[in-house]
Amino acid sequence: MKIAILHSPRDLRIEEQPLDTSDLGPDDIWVKTTISAFKIGTDRGNYEGAEQVPGAPDYPRWVGDSNLGVVQAVGSNVTQFEPGDRVVSQLYHQSEYIADLKDRLRIVKVPDGASDEDAVYAHLYALSAHCYHKALFRPGETVAVVGLGVLGLGAVALGPLFGARVVGLGNSPVRLEMAERMGAHAAYLSDDPDLEEKLDAFTDGKGVDLVILTANPWPAYQTAIEIVRPNGRVSIVSLQGRGEPDLDFNPLAMEWFYFKGISLIAVSGSDAALFPNEEADAALGRCNHVLSLMADGKLEPSRLITHQLHYSEMATAYEMAYHREKSMLGVIFNWDEE
Repeated sequence: MKIAILHSPRDLRIEEQPLDTSDLGPDDIWVKTTISAFKIGTDRGNYEGAEQVPGAPDYPRWVGDSNLGVVQAVGSNVTQFEPGDRVVSQLYHQSEYIADLKDRLRIVKVPDGASDEDAVYAHLYALSAHCYHKALFRPGETVAVVGLGVLGLGAVALGPLFGARVVGLGNSPVRLEMAERMGAHAAYLSDDPDLEEKLDAFTDGKGVDLVILTANPWPAYQTAIEIVRPNGRVSIVSLQGRGEPDLDFNPLAMEWFYFKGISLIAVSGSDAALFPNEEADAALGRCNHVLSLMADGKLEPSRLITHQLHYSEMATAYEMAYHREKSMLGVIFNWDEE
């Protein structure tokens, strides 16, 4: 099988590795990849050698975590999948794989009606949903999404379905247009000199209840804590400051944190819940939920696809992301050998 391996910063290679599919274990599932998606923010950070995330593997390492494929065979104990099923997983950019389901991997069956190009984003959009769940979002609240990459635009698209009034904040007119296409009620440039007045008008003077922060740079964090209302929440799903210069401001300045009484929420781990569930089960539930919305035609991340490339062109796509190509947003790699 073929797999993308990053050997050092900006040294991405497609390699051939052995995969024995002749004798599956009882809990194994064998999947051939149809497409995989490029998560530009995190994958770019890995590619360019930004500060390593704790727990991430050292070089050489795999890349990618959005894989959609078709089940080829299953082990004797496997009942939830059968050959021919489409499945989406958080496994790597690779042409095929064997996974042991005892490891509780988040492999989810794709329902009829959901296209491959939508479903490949299911786990990423489940993370967008987690931004709302972890912050105990309530229908009717006003939400600002700071950072309009695929993850942020997922939060934009889910907001109206959850009952939110959503405003998108980004650094590019192209991204603002995409936010409005995905359902934002308004979209503004983060550095708009009239941003405060526009948000005041958007919220009828009540302020933003929940800010979802998906952008890594510190100026985006500063925007988030400035615009949230007193006693509001900032749901942080970004890797704050990764690859950024040292700070020139206090991220917990009293005027923005203590005096406003805001809550900074890390979108990691279990949901905030009165009636908690096992995190693995909750994560699968979020993924199944977004897949059902895709199958019903209510959620269409494929509308954001700007580039569809063969897997052999993967390094080119990563280089485009490294150079901050603004026209690049949704990127799909096709694993067809024909």
